[in-house]
Amino acid sequence: MSERSAPDVSVELGPLKLKNPIMLASGTCGYVSELAAAIRVEQLGAVIPKTVTLTPRAGNPPPRTVETPCGLLNSIGLDNDGIDHFLRHHLPYLCTLRTRVIVNVAGKSAEEFAVLCERLDGQEGVAAIELNLSCPNVAGGIDFATKPELTERAVRRCRDATGLPLIAKLTPNVTDIAQIAQAAVAGGADAISAINTVLGLAVDWRQRRTRLGAGLGGLSGPAIKPIALRCVWQVARAVDRPVIGIGGISSIDDVMEFLITGATAVQIGTATFYDPTLAVRLVDQLPEALSELGAHSVRAVIGSLTIPG
Repeated sequence: MSERSAPDVSVELGPLKLKNPIMLASGTCGYVSELAAAIRVEQLGAVIPKTVTLTPRAGNPPPRTVETPCGLLNSIGLDNDGIDHFLRHHLPYLCTLRTRVIVNVAGKSAEEFAVLCERLDGQEGVAAIELNLSCPNVAGGIDFATKPELTERAVRRCRDATGLPLIAKLTPNVTDIAQIAQAAVAGGADAISAINTVLGLAVDWRQRRTRLGAGLGGLSGPAIKPIALRCVWQVARAVDRPVIGIGGISSIDDVMEFLITGATAVQIGTATFYDPTLAVRLVDQLPEALSELGAHSVRAVIGSLTIPG
């Protein structure tokens, strides 16, 4: 494929422009430096370091992960050293990366979310903020994305606290994710991430106990891809904001499925654990996949799926 005929792979998430739609998901790439020796980070559209909270968190008791058929169940509990440590020790390195850095934050209240956004506002190297409204293994964390009024309030407080682009990350563990997405947009979200992990349980029947130290956990990986596609479809039809697809993406076929279903960009998560180089390979494979559809850009295929009836 000649350079002249190569499709345009750039995308826009509201005011945030990315060189391509391939991103690394929060919680699966550490603080990115862990992957620097394995991949060319600058090839990616964006990276999202692990969630940052206002104060340090020790996380949940071990075991924190357990493999399941076609997936991974985790209960990390947002283990991190807090916003002060992040700004002093991690952000300086992240600023050196030649790609967009989106900071994922989580709070115990709408006020905590707002304080985190205010602390990040104006920080060099921060391109956007992803609001983790939906972590399934932290007490209280999931509440913000299960009730529209709480979602709207949390996002609105953040909108008032920062001029940075805001991305609301939603949970599939609700009856109507479209309604939650509409509330996030009403609060000022520039884009929607869909989805976070699916609440699950793994047990050891011989020991009569759960396999995770905290009991319940979040299921990710190929097992949840059909759920994620359904959620992206519903959200994309319900709001006039870009949608970022997340859930079980491990091949260029998966990427294209999310794009035609309505996603403007995608995040690679669980697959990074067993194949750290996958994301950059997907960037390389994307132009050919677009050309196979006769598309001259990513924008040309977004939401082009037809459902019979």
